[in-house]
Amino acid sequence: MSGHSQFDLLKQRRFLPYFTVQALGAFNDNVFRQAIIGLLGVMAAAGLLDETTRGTYTQLAPAVFILPYFLFSSIAGQFAERTEKSKLIRITTAMEIAIMSLAAVGFLLQNMVVLLVALFATGVQSTLFGPVKYSILPSVLKPEELTGGNGLVEMGTSIAVLLGMLFGGLIFTVAGPEHGPMAAAIAVILLAIAGNLLSRAIPAVPAPAPDLKIQWNPIPESIAILKLARKQLAVRNSILGVSWFWFTGTVLTGNLPVYAETHLGGTPTLYVFALAVFSIGVGVGSLLCEKLSARTVEIGLVPLGAIGMSACIVHLALAPAIAAKGLDVSGFISQPGAWRVVLDLAGIGLFSGFFVVPLFALIQSRSPREELSRVIAGMNIQNAVFIVAAALGGVALQQFLGWSIPQVFLALGIASILVAAWIFSIVPEFLMRFLSWLLVRGLYRLKLHGIEKNVPDEGAALLVCNHVSFMDALVLAASIPRPVRFVMYYKIFNIPVMRWIFKTAKAIPIAGARENPELMQRAFDEVDAVLAEGELVCIFPEGALTKDGNIAPFKSGVERILQRAAARGQVVQVVPMALRNMWGSMWSRRANAKKGSALDRMRVPRRLRAHVDVVAGEPVDGGIATAELLEAKVRELRGDAA
Repeated sequence: MSGHSQFDLLKQRRFLPYFTVQALGAFNDNVFRQAIIGLLGVMAAAGLLDETTRGTYTQLAPAVFILPYFLFSSIAGQFAERTEKSKLIRITTAMEIAIMSLAAVGFLLQNMVVLLVALFATGVQSTLFGPVKYSILPSVLKPEELTGGNGLVEMGTSIAVLLGMLFGGLIFTVAGPEHGPMAAAIAVILLAIAGNLLSRAIPAVPAPAPDLKIQWNPIPESIAILKLARKQLAVRNSILGVSWFWFTGTVLTGNLPVYAETHLGGTPTLYVFALAVFSIGVGVGSLLCEKLSARTVEIGLVPLGAIGMSACIVHLALAPAIAAKGLDVSGFISQPGAWRVVLDLAGIGLFSGFFVVPLFALIQSRSPREELSRVIAGMNIQNAVFIVAAALGGVALQQFLGWSIPQVFLALGIASILVAAWIFSIVPEFLMRFLSWLLVRGLYRLKLHGIEKNVPDEGAALLVCNHVSFMDALVLAASIPRPVRFVMYYKIFNIPVMRWIFKTAKAIPIAGARENPELMQRAFDEVDAVLAEGELVCIFPEGALTKDGNIAPFKSGVERILQRAAARGQVVQVVPMALRNMWGSMWSRRANAKKGSALDRMRVPRRLRAHVDVVAGEPVDGGIATAELLEAKVRELRGDAA
């Protein structure tokens, strides 16, 4: 774990060819679109287009590109579900060669109708590739690699988009009006061919639903996949979060060219600089997600991203205008207040990465494999709606209400706060994970051992662990990629503040038979139901916190759980786990402390930021597991590191 780097994925065939193909596709799309804008400028300068017609084409192009997402996403999701994924990627990259050949004709003839047809076809190709882009990741990555893999994809996409815009924008500047069309034609074809050749190195990934019958009517099928995407509450609201990310990005990047000129006093090169700062921020934030999440699908980063992104947008909106005009990048940087704008743009990008990467990972990890492509297709439809709404809303606010761009940004920042608050109020799991993430990462430095190997990716399992501190459940929850239902002593469950976290996480309070037999019976019934549903349950078989750092004998409750499962025909795997170095850390008891005292509750830390190891051993068959056997396994895993 300690020596792992997400960049190791870039050395592996299961990831690198796919990563390169998707980045190259994003690069070529933006080269093509920026080259169209460059050609419009050349044609206008030559008197072939008036400014009105040029403006019409400029505004029409994004609509032509986005339209296929509404029309064909439902069909694309079905094809991605029933087709071997590397084959589908080869098909879409072959389509790109044909489409870019048509675009080359449009460039050479300087025919905007042909170019718009090619742009529409590019939208169709992107629509077909979209469901594969994200649904392939859970098939080629381990659960603990999902966050890092998505971070690399988002980083690669944001940088590819930026470089594509720069390259496409420079074609007519470097090649000139005479040779620009030929240069653009050659560039887009060569890039498409390169993508297709690289796609042939992607290993085969079996179709999750090869027998799925294609429904060709886009309207009812679009409604069906939107319902599919809304089936699980956490997935539904993650998709809403991703769509809001696209809404925010559309408002910001759509207004950035004019903002850079009118508010920052810049030239067109300053817009490119501002876009680069934002894009690099997204890339860095995306890459940091794996480090901050310790290789789990850590949705606790989502509130952090939402809060940071909203704060930076509001701060940017309130930035005073630069008085000077016609500034290049160096001239802008030397102006008072310039670094505030730069840091705000970088912050928006950084926190956007924290916001969106865990959402993608959650959608992938919690959607059934045979439905994921259609869920992604449904997300793409919703994203398209939000993109169009952002574009139209920005135009309406400025044209009809007379708002300035900073006012639009301020409204966006306030709206981001409200949207985030609404999502987190509907799904408290996001905020709960954020608070637990802050607590665990603030108090401990975790090292994980055997989690990815021994905790099953799906299906029921019972986790058993030694009990050292009041924070044990949160530490384990932060270490395991899947949601876990914890069985905990009701007095720990009822600790102020922590109670809300435990209740939101659906922890199961339990009491001793002498204390509250009804509560104990309800706990066993709920554990039985949760295991029957194929979820993870974690118990602390000692029944209480250790008083001296040593493991107490395991109680028979674990055997009762396994016997109840066996009685209804379910053999549950048991994963022994151990916490090392927790004794004497924050919130563990202290030896010889008077019961109930402050030291006994460890209100005063003995060791802050303690290095804690979370160790998972090989699963034990529930049919042979006993309390004594599991106790011996946990003791062996913990060793001498109390």
